[in-house]
Amino acid sequence: MAGERTHPVLTVPDLDAALAFYAALGFRRTYRQLRPNPYAVVERGDIALHLSGVDGVDPATSLGSVIVVVPDTEQLYAAFAAGLRTAYGRLPSAGIPRILRPRRKQGTAAGFSVVDVGGNWLRFYRAGDVEEEAGTRSTGLARVLEVAARQGDARGDDAQALDVLDRGLARHGGAGPAERVPALLYRVELLVRLGRRPEAARVLTELRAGLDAAGAVAFADGLEHARQVLGPEPTGGPG
Repeated sequence: MAGERTHPVLTVPDLDAALAFYAALGFRRTYRQLRPNPYAVVERGDIALHLSGVDGVDPATSLGSVIVVVPDTEQLYAAFAAGLRTAYGRLPSAGIPRILRPRRKQGTAAGFSVVDVGGNWLRFYRAGDVEEEAGTRSTGLARVLEVAARQGDARGDDAQALDVLDRGLARHGGAGPAERVPALLYRVELLVRLGRRPEAARVLTELRAGLDAAGAVAFADGLEHARQVLGPEPTGGPG
């Protein structure tokens, strides 16, 4: 029978914080109750998510995960990122909550992920995309980047992703800019997620210095994303 819909229920420790987060993503609240338990529904187009407030939920140990298939991941990512920058004053790319930009990951279709304030993963994929097909498999450092992204962006293991990436960078020292620059930009992002901001800043500074004018133009989007991920210099305490 046509017309069926599935609405996932995601647990969050603070319903008000969750509603504010989803509002920043452009969702509107269509239902809320306080008793017998805090509960709400948020919707954006045909995406409907149910949020259940549960005291004691630890976002860091959440196993919540939802796959959302959409017509255009790049357009949706841009809208989400703009809303989060407005709400947070920066692009939250480390910790909880965070947003991870669209990137090809080994063994999966291309897409991006959002981790909400409850630690729930929303994995967005474009309708019609498929996993790697015969003859399209990347090689060299580009393949290393996809393997690292599988660890960091799909599994949330940033330390393992950085290890994979660093070993690949050492192994493919002769890789050209088309492969090396995206790998180093992802390294900046991973270092920020792991709390190693000064090192990330050094990597980005060295990368910029090594690019000629044509390279700076070619990788402008990636460089700008890395700058946003790095964010402003902290005013108190270590970076």
